[in-house]
Amino acid sequence: MQITVMRGISRRIAHVAAALRRYVPSQCAVCRAWPAARICADCVARFAVQRHRCMTCAMPIAPGIAQCGECVLRPPALDRCVAVLDYAYPWAGVIAQFKFTADPGWSAPLARLMLQDPSARQLLADADLVLPIALSRERLAERGFNQALLLARHLAPPHALHARLLVRTRHAPPQRGLARKERLRNLRSAFLVDPRQQPLLAGKNVLLIDDVMTTGATLQSAAHALRAAGAGAVRALVLARTQ
Repeated sequence: MQITVMRGISRRIAHVAAALRRYVPSQCAVCRAWPAARICADCVARFAVQRHRCMTCAMPIAPGIAQCGECVLRPPALDRCVAVLDYAYPWAGVIAQFKFTADPGWSAPLARLMLQDPSARQLLADADLVLPIALSRERLAERGFNQALLLARHLAPPHALHARLLVRTRHAPPQRGLARKERLRNLRSAFLVDPRQQPLLAGKNVLLIDDVMTTGATLQSAAHALRAAGAGAVRALVLARTQ
């Protein structure tokens, strides 16, 4: 009980600290320039380089090619997938701070970074419904917030955002280090659509939001659930893609 209370206090302190950072000078988290935004314009220009990617899994591919060989051979459940960054230096460290050090203040600058990508803006403009990838209750209690939901709140207009339409049915073990086949096995039937909200999906263009895409197993599992519930098209926008 005492540990739970202390975790709650720590999360509240982190939220207050994140709010205060909006109003006081700060250092760039990458180059340590001061005063600067949490990620300064020079570091964004240097490290947030747009790359040509597969239209359905966001893996980097050669210019002039629409899809990678894997997606041609095994078409994914996603109609379109856009990743803004490579999950590499310095973004891997930044995202780790966001997710694992109780620092939700990263959500606003990272969402602004996503909105600099023209393809990301187009996906958002075309979406009827915007859904963050849901966390399990266990993961939400451990982390204190859903990072995908925080990003989605900055990205989507309020009328399009539906935070509780997609439900995580069970807690999967940590996915880091697992191959795609193992991830898919762990996440089989991991999502469902809230039956009370299912009529909203009929024929709609749905956009999933997540922070990091590794093998794509999480997004694929969510997309299958949405298609089975009647979605017309399912697309995804992620902050970073592993290589």
